[in-house]
Amino acid sequence: MVNPHKFSHFRRQTKKEMFDCSEYGNGSCPESERTLGVRVAIYSFMAGAISITVFGNLAMIVSISYFKQLHTPTNFLILSMAVTDFLLGFAIMPYSMIRSVENCWYFGMTFCKVHYSFDLMLSIASIFHLCSVAIDRFYAICHPLQYATKITIPVIKRLLLLCWSVPGAFAFGVVFSEAYAEGIKGYDVLVACSSSCPVMFNKLWGTTLFMAGFFTPGSIMVGIYGKIFAVSRKHARAINTLSENQNNQMRKDKKAAKTLGIVMGVFLFCWFPCFFTILLDPFLNFSTPAVLFDALTWFGYFNSTCNPLIYGFFYPWFRRALKYILLGKIFNAHFHNTDLSTQKETK
Repeated sequence: MVNPHKFSHFRRQTKKEMFDCSEYGNGSCPESERTLGVRVAIYSFMAGAISITVFGNLAMIVSISYFKQLHTPTNFLILSMAVTDFLLGFAIMPYSMIRSVENCWYFGMTFCKVHYSFDLMLSIASIFHLCSVAIDRFYAICHPLQYATKITIPVIKRLLLLCWSVPGAFAFGVVFSEAYAEGIKGYDVLVACSSSCPVMFNKLWGTTLFMAGFFTPGSIMVGIYGKIFAVSRKHARAINTLSENQNNQMRKDKKAAKTLGIVMGVFLFCWFPCFFTILLDPFLNFSTPAVLFDALTWFGYFNSTCNPLIYGFFYPWFRRALKYILLGKIFNAHFHNTDLSTQKETK
Protein backbone atom coordinates (compact mmCIF):
# COMPACT_ATOMS: atom_id res chain seq x y z
CA MET A 1 0.00 0.00 0.00
CA VAL A 2 1.41 3.36 -0.94
CA ASN A 3 1.79 6.52 1.09
CA PRO A 4 -1.60 8.22 1.46
CA HIS A 5 0.28 11.54 1.33
CA LYS A 6 1.70 10.52 -2.04
CA PHE A 7 -1.14 9.48 -4.31
CA SER A 8 -3.99 10.51 -6.58
CA HIS A 9 -3.53 12.09 -9.98
CA PHE A 10 -1.72 14.91 -11.71
CA ARG A 11 -4.02 17.65 -12.94
CA ARG A 12 -3.51 19.11 -16.40
CA GLN A 13 -0.96 21.90 -16.65
CA THR A 14 -3.70 24.51 -16.97
CA LYS A 15 -5.03 23.43 -13.58
CA LYS A 16 -1.75 24.47 -11.93
CA GLU A 17 -2.24 28.00 -13.16
CA MET A 18 -5.27 28.34 -10.88
CA PHE A 19 -3.11 27.91 -7.77
CA ASP A 20 0.05 29.35 -6.31
CA CYS A 21 2.37 26.35 -6.52
CA SER A 22 5.53 28.09 -5.33
CA GLU A 23 5.36 26.18 -2.06
CA TYR A 24 5.67 22.91 -4.02
CA GLY A 25 8.38 24.04 -6.42
CA ASN A 26 5.82 24.46 -9.20
CA GLY A 27 5.32 20.72 -9.39
CA SER A 28 8.94 19.75 -9.94
CA CYS A 29 10.54 16.90 -8.03
CA PRO A 30 12.64 18.04 -5.06
CA GLU A 31 16.32 17.23 -4.98
CA SER A 32 17.06 14.14 -2.96
CA GLU A 33 18.47 14.81 0.50
CA ARG A 34 20.06 11.36 0.56
CA THR A 35 23.64 10.84 -0.55
CA LEU A 36 24.38 8.56 -3.50
CA GLY A 37 25.75 5.89 -1.17
CA VAL A 38 22.62 5.86 0.97
CA ARG A 39 20.38 5.68 -2.10
CA VAL A 40 22.37 2.78 -3.55
CA ALA A 41 22.13 0.93 -0.21
CA ILE A 42 18.36 1.44 -0.02
CA TYR A 43 17.89 0.41 -3.64
CA SER A 44 19.97 -2.74 -3.03
CA PHE A 45 18.01 -3.71 0.08
CA MET A 46 14.62 -3.13 -1.56
CA ALA A 47 15.67 -4.87 -4.77
CA GLY A 48 16.71 -7.89 -2.70
CA ALA A 49 13.32 -7.98 -0.98
CA ILE A 50 11.57 -7.65 -4.36
CA SER A 51 13.62 -10.53 -5.81
CA ILE A 52 12.76 -12.86 -2.91
CA THR A 53 9.10 -11.84 -3.17
CA VAL A 54 8.88 -12.44 -6.92
CA PHE A 55 10.91 -15.65 -7.24
CA GLY A 56 9.76 -17.17 -3.93
CA ASN A 57 6.09 -16.77 -4.72
CA LEU A 58 6.64 -17.79 -8.34
CA ALA A 59 8.18 -21.04 -7.05
CA MET A 60 5.10 -21.58 -4.89
CA ILE A 61 2.81 -20.95 -7.88
CA VAL A 62 4.74 -23.35 -10.13
CA SER A 63 4.93 -26.04 -7.42
CA ILE A 64 1.22 -26.16 -6.67
CA SER A 65 0.22 -25.78 -10.33
CA TYR A 66 2.58 -28.50 -11.58
CA PHE A 67 2.54 -31.32 -9.01
CA LYS A 68 -0.76 -33.23 -8.99
CA GLN A 69 -0.26 -34.28 -5.37
CA LEU A 70 -0.63 -30.63 -4.36
CA HIS A 71 -3.98 -30.13 -6.10
CA THR A 72 -6.06 -29.87 -2.93
CA PRO A 73 -8.66 -27.26 -1.91
CA THR A 74 -6.32 -25.77 0.71
CA ASN A 75 -3.42 -25.52 -1.71
CA PHE A 76 -5.57 -23.83 -4.36
CA LEU A 77 -6.26 -21.10 -1.81
CA ILE A 78 -2.54 -20.88 -1.02
CA LEU A 79 -1.80 -20.76 -4.76
CA SER A 80 -4.14 -17.82 -5.23
CA MET A 81 -2.65 -16.06 -2.21
CA ALA A 82 0.84 -16.59 -3.68
CA VAL A 83 -0.41 -14.93 -6.87
CA THR A 84 -1.36 -11.81 -4.86
CA ASP A 85 2.11 -11.74 -3.27
CA PHE A 86 3.79 -12.31 -6.65
CA LEU A 87 1.83 -9.48 -8.28
CA LEU A 88 2.66 -7.17 -5.39
CA GLY A 89 6.37 -7.91 -5.82
CA PHE A 90 6.35 -7.84 -9.61
CA ALA A 91 3.97 -4.97 -10.45
CA ILE A 92 3.79 -2.77 -7.33
CA MET A 93 7.00 -2.84 -5.30
CA PRO A 94 9.44 -1.73 -8.07
CA TYR A 95 7.54 1.52 -8.70
CA SER A 96 7.07 2.06 -4.97
CA MET A 97 10.81 1.58 -4.53
CA ILE A 98 11.59 4.41 -6.95
CA ARG A 99 8.95 6.62 -5.33
CA SER A 100 10.33 5.95 -1.85
CA VAL A 101 14.00 6.51 -2.68
CA GLU A 102 13.58 9.48 -5.03
CA ASN A 103 10.68 11.05 -3.08
CA CYS A 104 8.87 11.71 -6.35
CA TRP A 105 6.35 10.06 -8.70
CA TYR A 106 7.58 9.96 -12.31
CA PHE A 107 4.98 7.76 -13.99
CA GLY A 108 2.04 10.03 -14.75
CA MET A 109 -1.60 10.41 -13.79
CA THR A 110 -3.21 7.28 -15.20
CA PHE A 111 -0.60 4.82 -14.00
CA CYS A 112 -0.58 6.53 -10.61
CA LYS A 113 -4.26 5.66 -10.12
CA VAL A 114 -3.87 2.16 -11.50
CA HIS A 115 -0.83 1.54 -9.30
CA TYR A 116 -2.57 2.55 -6.11
CA SER A 117 -5.78 0.69 -7.02
CA PHE A 118 -3.88 -2.57 -7.53
CA ASP A 119 -1.79 -1.91 -4.42
CA LEU A 120 -4.89 -1.48 -2.28
CA MET A 121 -6.69 -4.40 -3.94
CA LEU A 122 -3.83 -6.86 -3.40
CA SER A 123 -3.39 -5.84 0.24
CA ILE A 124 -7.08 -6.42 1.01
CA ALA A 125 -7.22 -9.57 -1.16
CA SER A 126 -4.43 -11.12 0.94
CA ILE A 127 -6.42 -10.92 4.15
CA PHE A 128 -9.53 -12.23 2.35
CA HIS A 129 -7.49 -15.23 1.21
CA LEU A 130 -6.26 -15.82 4.76
CA CYS A 131 -9.87 -15.75 5.97
CA SER A 132 -10.77 -18.36 3.35
CA VAL A 133 -7.86 -20.55 4.43
CA ALA A 134 -9.00 -20.21 8.06
CA ILE A 135 -12.48 -21.44 7.07
CA ASP A 136 -10.93 -24.36 5.17
CA ARG A 137 -8.78 -25.36 8.18
CA PHE A 138 -11.78 -24.95 10.52
CA TYR A 139 -13.73 -27.64 8.68
CA ALA A 140 -10.66 -29.86 8.24
CA ILE A 141 -9.87 -29.95 11.97
CA CYS A 142 -13.13 -29.13 13.77
CA HIS A 143 -15.52 -30.96 11.43
CA PRO A 144 -13.39 -33.53 9.56
CA LEU A 145 -16.34 -35.74 8.61
CA GLN A 146 -18.04 -32.82 6.85
CA TYR A 147 -14.89 -31.47 5.20
CA ALA A 148 -15.15 -33.40 1.93
CA THR A 149 -18.74 -32.31 1.38
CA LYS A 150 -18.40 -28.72 2.61
CA ILE A 151 -15.06 -27.72 1.06
CA THR A 152 -15.35 -28.76 -2.58
CA ILE A 153 -13.70 -27.33 -5.69
CA PRO A 154 -16.87 -25.35 -6.62
CA VAL A 155 -16.87 -23.86 -3.10
CA ILE A 156 -13.19 -22.94 -3.46
CA LYS A 157 -13.94 -21.25 -6.80
CA ARG A 158 -16.67 -19.16 -5.18
CA LEU A 159 -14.35 -18.20 -2.33
CA LEU A 160 -11.63 -17.17 -4.79
CA LEU A 161 -14.11 -15.09 -6.77
CA LEU A 162 -15.06 -13.32 -3.54
CA CYS A 163 -11.39 -12.84 -2.56
CA TRP A 164 -10.60 -11.06 -5.83
CA SER A 165 -13.81 -9.30 -6.83
CA VAL A 166 -14.72 -7.53 -3.57
CA PRO A 167 -11.24 -6.00 -2.94
CA GLY A 168 -10.99 -5.09 -6.64
CA ALA A 169 -14.37 -3.36 -6.74
CA PHE A 170 -13.63 -1.53 -3.49
CA ALA A 171 -10.12 -0.38 -4.43
CA PHE A 172 -10.82 0.76 -7.99
CA GLY A 173 -14.17 2.29 -7.01
CA VAL A 174 -12.76 4.36 -4.14
CA VAL A 175 -9.63 5.49 -6.00
CA PHE A 176 -11.13 6.41 -9.36
CA SER A 177 -14.17 8.12 -7.82
CA GLU A 178 -11.85 10.09 -5.46
CA ALA A 179 -14.40 9.57 -2.71
CA TYR A 180 -11.52 9.17 -0.25
CA ALA A 181 -10.63 12.88 -0.54
CA GLU A 182 -14.09 14.39 -0.18
CA GLY A 183 -14.13 17.28 2.29
CA ILE A 184 -10.37 17.49 2.82
CA LYS A 185 -9.39 21.16 2.92
CA GLY A 186 -6.55 22.15 0.60
CA TYR A 187 -6.52 18.82 -1.20
CA ASP A 188 -7.12 20.37 -4.65
CA VAL A 189 -4.08 22.60 -4.25
CA LEU A 190 -1.94 19.66 -3.14
CA VAL A 191 -3.06 17.54 -6.10
CA ALA A 192 -2.56 20.32 -8.65
CA CYS A 193 0.86 21.38 -7.41
CA SER A 194 2.55 18.37 -5.81
CA SER A 195 4.94 16.18 -7.76
CA SER A 196 4.42 13.30 -5.34
CA CYS A 197 0.90 12.32 -6.46
CA PRO A 198 -0.75 12.69 -3.03
CA VAL A 199 -3.75 10.81 -1.66
CA MET A 200 -5.31 11.32 1.74
CA PHE A 201 -8.17 9.22 3.13
CA ASN A 202 -10.85 11.29 4.84
CA LYS A 203 -12.33 10.14 8.15
CA LEU A 204 -15.17 8.19 6.55
CA TRP A 205 -13.11 6.20 4.07
CA GLY A 206 -10.11 5.80 6.37
CA THR A 207 -12.41 4.21 8.95
CA THR A 208 -14.22 2.15 6.29
CA LEU A 209 -10.93 0.81 4.90
CA PHE A 210 -9.64 -0.13 8.34
CA MET A 211 -12.87 -1.79 9.51
CA ALA A 212 -13.98 -3.56 6.32
CA GLY A 213 -10.59 -4.26 4.78
CA PHE A 214 -8.58 -5.22 7.85
CA PHE A 215 -10.17 -5.25 11.31
CA THR A 216 -13.36 -7.25 10.59
CA PRO A 217 -11.79 -10.02 8.46
CA GLY A 218 -8.78 -10.06 10.80
CA SER A 219 -11.01 -10.52 13.85
CA ILE A 220 -12.95 -13.31 12.14
CA MET A 221 -9.70 -15.01 11.24
CA VAL A 222 -8.28 -14.78 14.76
CA GLY A 223 -11.55 -16.14 16.19
CA ILE A 224 -11.53 -19.11 13.82
CA TYR A 225 -7.92 -19.99 14.59
CA GLY A 226 -8.65 -19.69 18.30
CA LYS A 227 -11.34 -22.35 17.86
CA ILE A 228 -9.02 -24.48 15.73
CA PHE A 229 -6.26 -24.56 18.33
CA ALA A 230 -8.75 -25.29 21.13
CA VAL A 231 -10.02 -28.31 19.19
CA SER A 232 -6.43 -29.32 18.36
CA ARG A 233 -5.67 -29.60 22.08
CA LYS A 234 -8.60 -31.99 22.54
CA HIS A 235 -7.41 -34.04 19.60
CA ALA A 236 -3.90 -34.23 21.06
CA ARG A 237 -5.29 -35.84 24.23
CA ALA A 238 -7.27 -38.38 22.24
CA ILE A 239 -4.64 -39.12 19.61
CA ASN A 240 -3.51 -42.44 21.12
CA THR A 241 -6.99 -43.93 20.68
CA LEU A 242 -7.02 -43.35 16.92
CA SER A 243 -5.84 -45.61 14.12
CA GLU A 244 -2.48 -44.94 12.49
CA ASN A 245 -4.07 -43.44 9.35
CA GLN A 246 -6.30 -41.15 11.40
CA ASN A 247 -3.29 -40.22 13.50
CA ASN A 248 -1.19 -39.25 10.48
CA GLN A 249 -3.98 -37.24 8.88
CA MET A 250 -4.69 -35.39 12.11
CA ARG A 251 -1.02 -34.54 12.54
CA LYS A 252 -0.85 -33.22 8.95
CA ASP A 253 -3.96 -31.09 9.45
CA LYS A 254 -2.65 -29.73 12.74
CA LYS A 255 0.74 -28.88 11.21
CA ALA A 256 -0.95 -27.18 8.25
CA ALA A 257 -3.13 -25.14 10.60
CA LYS A 258 -0.09 -24.15 12.67
CA THR A 259 1.89 -23.08 9.59
CA LEU A 260 -0.99 -21.07 8.17
CA GLY A 261 -1.59 -19.59 11.61
CA ILE A 262 1.99 -18.31 11.52
CA VAL A 263 1.38 -16.86 8.04
CA MET A 264 -1.73 -15.14 9.43
CA GLY A 265 0.17 -13.77 12.43
CA VAL A 266 2.96 -12.39 10.24
CA PHE A 267 0.39 -10.72 7.98
CA LEU A 268 -1.39 -9.01 10.88
CA PHE A 269 1.94 -7.98 12.42
CA CYS A 270 3.24 -6.48 9.16
CA TRP A 271 0.09 -4.69 7.96
CA PHE A 272 -1.57 -3.53 11.20
CA PRO A 273 0.70 -0.44 11.69
CA CYS A 274 -0.03 0.76 8.13
CA PHE A 275 -3.81 0.25 8.30
CA PHE A 276 -3.95 1.76 11.79
CA THR A 277 -2.07 4.84 10.58
CA ILE A 278 -4.56 5.25 7.73
CA LEU A 279 -7.34 5.13 10.33
CA LEU A 280 -5.76 7.70 12.68
CA ASP A 281 -4.21 10.10 10.17
CA PRO A 282 -7.37 12.08 9.24
CA PHE A 283 -8.22 12.49 12.95
CA LEU A 284 -4.71 13.89 13.52
CA ASN A 285 -5.08 16.45 10.71
CA PHE A 286 -2.82 14.38 8.42
CA SER A 287 0.22 15.03 10.58
CA THR A 288 1.85 11.62 10.10
CA PRO A 289 5.34 12.20 8.61
CA ALA A 290 5.59 10.95 5.03
CA VAL A 291 8.82 9.09 5.84
CA LEU A 292 7.13 7.19 8.68
CA PHE A 293 4.18 6.17 6.56
CA ASP A 294 6.51 5.09 3.76
CA ALA A 295 8.42 2.90 6.22
CA LEU A 296 5.18 1.34 7.50
CA THR A 297 4.08 0.67 3.93
CA TRP A 298 7.29 -1.22 3.19
CA PHE A 299 6.93 -3.10 6.45
CA GLY A 300 3.59 -4.30 5.06
CA TYR A 301 5.17 -5.18 1.72
CA PHE A 302 7.72 -7.38 3.49
CA ASN A 303 4.88 -9.70 4.47
CA SER A 304 4.81 -10.88 0.85
CA THR A 305 8.56 -11.48 1.11
CA CYS A 306 8.17 -13.55 4.28
CA ASN A 307 5.45 -15.92 3.05
CA PRO A 308 7.57 -18.13 0.73
CA LEU A 309 10.28 -18.22 3.42
CA ILE A 310 7.70 -19.51 5.94
CA TYR A 311 6.47 -22.14 3.49
CA GLY A 312 10.04 -23.21 2.77
CA PHE A 313 10.80 -23.55 6.48
CA PHE A 314 7.66 -25.47 7.49
CA TYR A 315 6.69 -27.43 4.36
CA PRO A 316 9.11 -30.21 3.26
CA TRP A 317 7.08 -30.67 0.07
CA PHE A 318 7.81 -27.08 -0.94
CA ARG A 319 11.54 -27.55 -0.42
CA ARG A 320 11.47 -30.73 -2.53
CA ALA A 321 9.36 -29.08 -5.22
CA LEU A 322 11.75 -26.12 -5.31
CA LYS A 323 14.70 -28.50 -5.64
CA TYR A 324 13.05 -30.23 -8.61
CA ILE A 325 12.24 -26.89 -10.24
CA LEU A 326 15.84 -25.64 -9.89
CA LEU A 327 17.18 -28.94 -11.27
CA GLY A 328 14.85 -28.67 -14.25
CA LYS A 329 13.22 -32.04 -13.55
CA ILE A 330 9.75 -30.59 -14.05
CA PHE A 331 10.46 -30.62 -17.80
CA ASN A 332 10.60 -34.43 -17.75
CA ALA A 333 7.51 -36.28 -18.98
CA HIS A 334 5.08 -37.41 -16.26
CA PHE A 335 7.18 -35.85 -13.48
CA HIS A 336 4.04 -34.05 -12.26
CA ASN A 337 3.01 -37.38 -10.67
CA THR A 338 6.00 -37.34 -8.32
CA ASP A 339 5.19 -38.09 -4.67
CA LEU A 340 6.68 -35.15 -2.79
CA SER A 341 6.17 -36.78 0.60
CA THR A 342 8.36 -39.82 -0.13
CA GLN A 343 10.39 -38.41 -3.02
CA LYS A 344 9.40 -41.44 -5.08
CA GLU A 345 7.73 -41.26 -8.40
CA THR A 346 4.30 -42.80 -8.84
CA LYS A 347 3.58 -44.80 -11.93
